Amino acid sequence: MGTWGAGNFDNDTAADHLSVLADRLVTEIAEAMAGDPVELEPDEYWGVTVPCDLELLLVLDRQGWVGVSLPAPEVIRTWQETFLAVWERTIDALEPKPAYKDERRAVLNKTFEQLAEASAAAK
Repeated sequence: MGTWGAGNFDNDTAADHLSVLADRLVTEIAEAMAGDPVELEPDEYWGVTVPCDLELLLVLDRQGWVGVSLPAPEVIRTWQETFLAVWERTIDALEPKPAYKDERRAVLNKTFEQLAEASAAAK
């Protein structure tokens, strides 16, 4: 086992653990994107948790710890297209206020864009 510092993530075991965690997040997102689009609707489980998983990946990546691998930017942008197509098609049925709808769309786009940019920077 290699250790390169005193931090909690400064050794091979921690890097392996972090890799498993990051891979689980990526797998969950990929499976949600490949699944039934109904489950991506804004009031469904994956419609809420996919953006959370994306942001968690971004937070982990920004730490600079060994073990975090992001999907290719093209994959993230495909996810963005898929997710936002469902969101746009279904959000009005929930009767959101226009300001919320605009703000939420901006947050969703920003989340995907930031992760795609982080992925591109890591390549």
